[in-house]
Amino acid sequence: MATAGPMQYGVTAPLSNALPTDAENQASNDLIEELKRQNNYESTSDTNKRTVVLQSLQSITEEFVRKVSRAQGLNENLVKNAGGKIFTYGSFRLGVFGPGSDIDTLVVVPKHITINDYFEHFPDLLIKMAPAGAITDLTPVTDSFVPIIKFEYSGISIDLIFSRLAYLSQVPKDLTLADDNLLKGLSEPELRSLNGTRVTDDILNLVPQKAIFRTALRAIKLWAQRRAIYANIMGFPGGVAWAMLVARVCQLYPKATSSTVVLKFFRIMEKWQWPTPVLLKPAQLTPKGGAQMNVRVWNPKVYHSDRNHLMPIITPAYPSMCATHNITRSTQKIICRELRRGGEITDKIMTGKNPWKDLFIKHTFFTQGYKYYLSVIAASTTTNAQLIWAGWVESKVRLLVAGLEDHESIALAHPFNKGFERVHKCQSEEDVEKAKSNLEFQIKQIPTETTDPANLPNGDAIVNDQIANGDEKSTVGGGTMVYTTTWYIGLELQEGAKSLDLSWQVDNFKRLCMGWEKHDPELNALNVIHTKNYDLPEDVFGEGEIKPARPQKRKVVHGAARKRPATEESSTIPPKRQQTSVA
Repeated sequence: MATAGPMQYGVTAPLSNALPTDAENQASNDLIEELKRQNNYESTSDTNKRTVVLQSLQSITEEFVRKVSRAQGLNENLVKNAGGKIFTYGSFRLGVFGPGSDIDTLVVVPKHITINDYFEHFPDLLIKMAPAGAITDLTPVTDSFVPIIKFEYSGISIDLIFSRLAYLSQVPKDLTLADDNLLKGLSEPELRSLNGTRVTDDILNLVPQKAIFRTALRAIKLWAQRRAIYANIMGFPGGVAWAMLVARVCQLYPKATSSTVVLKFFRIMEKWQWPTPVLLKPAQLTPKGGAQMNVRVWNPKVYHSDRNHLMPIITPAYPSMCATHNITRSTQKIICRELRRGGEITDKIMTGKNPWKDLFIKHTFFTQGYKYYLSVIAASTTTNAQLIWAGWVESKVRLLVAGLEDHESIALAHPFNKGFERVHKCQSEEDVEKAKSNLEFQIKQIPTETTDPANLPNGDAIVNDQIANGDEKSTVGGGTMVYTTTWYIGLELQEGAKSLDLSWQVDNFKRLCMGWEKHDPELNALNVIHTKNYDLPEDVFGEGEIKPARPQKRKVVHGAARKRPATEESSTIPPKRQQTSVA
């Protein structure tokens, strides 16, 4: 009788089944200690707090379904058994969350509950059933890619999305989402909502050692965040894409310890033959069970757009999708550059020459990055308008990057992975117009890591209230408040570039953004301006970072310009032509 061989994870056999050495085990212990020093793990009490919040959300979900069911006239037995269930996805479900992490959460309900019911009743039930004052910053977003309710529950950020199950009249408490048949009859937003949990579950089921995977993923996520290459919307891999890359390396080295997985991650992904896709299991083109569904599955043999993906990382759950379709030529170069750098550092770490903290050194995007930047400034005069407008503009910045890449003088267009939110207080209409394109009237930058009103301007209660809830033009002390979000794109010029007229690319971008049906010229503005590195605002620099110095003017001696010392860096653009045309 033949004995079964070792289980194969992934689409190929492992590259090595070697057990870890003592040195590799020690390196893994050192990695965990460094992650703890980097505050990457949450305390047990804070994790228990999350459990309580999720239990409360489960109770609220069940009451929500009962309330809507009664309103629809269902008999009490059906009302009682209709159910409803909370699922999680993302970093929390993967087990790699840390202090301050949000919880990506999904509400699953029976077929008779609609998205309109969700937005009409769920917010009120949250406030009613949660402890007094526990729900803050409650923001329903009805028109996003996936309709969502955002809020803070006892200080924990919750992103709550919705899906009904089109063929189930009851949602049992032991329901899982693994069955492909649950996708039948769903709208595209509902299907996307369900797939977050389905993909996360598949990733965990497709790695040989979950604890090893989690530690390695914590390290890679921290590295990617520190190097500013973590943001799907800006053309970099997001959380699920980084998780799938680490999972693939775990499959190739199923017995390796976390330190080895991190090293192999850099070396394998640095040499990956893109656009060969990264797959955790063979592509599933049809649902299991033979159900007929009109759902698009990633398939470059069928869809021309799928062939254009530069670094395809494919989700394992049906229907398979590309998690990295936003990557551009520039962001691909930046990712590959960072993978090489990370591999060189990790090589030294594994040979005892460097400590793990060297892998997590912060990016130098603003301090040593580029001489020239584009500043994309979205502005509004109410906070609700800015929430919607900034989200729309942010989703289009990568298209501006793609346009810049085609310019003959630009070698690389590097978007920073986060926008900078600021508040401006203006005393006149002229001030308001200025605030939409400069920082002259800035009160405070809103921290990019949190929207907690306590971190907003000087604890000003009026301003804080309006930032959280404002839907009218905000005024403080007789002034008008302007809210801006600014994204920065670093420009690397081609050697010998003589001029840089970007007006065509910028005009196209502005037409795209302002052609949106929800753009309101009375409330929203968009400016794109050229910014030299020494003119970057102070608030983009972190503690201890040194802002680039303004070049000294050349002295004139006896009517002739002083010769520039060899150590001074000369510009690729002649001084009289340095101004980038973006009007």
